[in-house]
Amino acid sequence: MDSLKKPVVAGNWKMHKTITEARSLAAEIASKAAEVREATLILIPPFTAICEVKKAVEGTEIKVGAQDVFWEDQGAFTGEISPLQLKEAGCEFVVIGHSERRQYFGETDETVRKKVLAALRHNLTPIVCIGETLEEREKGQTLEKISSQLEKSVFTLSPQDFQKIILAYEPIWAIGTSRNATPEQAEEVHSFIRNLIAERYGKTQTSCAIILYGGSVKPANSFSLIREKDVDGFLVGGASLEAESFLAIAREAVRKNEG
Repeated sequence: MDSLKKPVVAGNWKMHKTITEARSLAAEIASKAAEVREATLILIPPFTAICEVKKAVEGTEIKVGAQDVFWEDQGAFTGEISPLQLKEAGCEFVVIGHSERRQYFGETDETVRKKVLAALRHNLTPIVCIGETLEEREKGQTLEKISSQLEKSVFTLSPQDFQKIILAYEPIWAIGTSRNATPEQAEEVHSFIRNLIAERYGKTQTSCAIILYGGSVKPANSFSLIREKDVDGFLVGGASLEAESFLAIAREAVRKNEG
């Protein structure tokens, strides 16, 4: 990884925050965003709050994303949201393939692939999630699972399109469990991913690739994770629901380039 690469810290609010609460949280983060301008901050609220969050961060460098997207631009798809709708609401990023979407809503590597292509068609940056279950880790299948997910989803992209995405390694056993991968475990997988990218797309592509870590990230463990060579930032869940903890993680991420 380029030592001067700007860290990315994305807050996935999941099914939390009403419109009023989301506006307030976004405004509080925006008021202190200048403290961590060396990091790219992305707020990912529920669909209902995207417009208000976008307004709340106006005038700052904070970006706004969505938690999912459908692969068609419009049509009879009750309950889905299209890339066109997200763009008009003010989104620049979209999370695709989160483990909760896979676990509860039938997301597959094939639907991830289709959604990534739809996002790219409309200049939305996909944050593509991959990760193994506890059972797969205990059986020593982590790297096999990661390789399979990449092969069936984003490794189908052209080099030009691949450079437009962000990857997020989220060990499923560490999401919302107060458990997290050790820095060594995270680095092992991130390094493996980067080597796979080099094999598929070349060394130039791998040095530019952004690979985030997600899974019970908190201020207390964030620096030990971000200091690893191939960890480029975080996809934060619960700790992004309070401004101070989210900003504290961003401050720790920025420290990576200060030394």
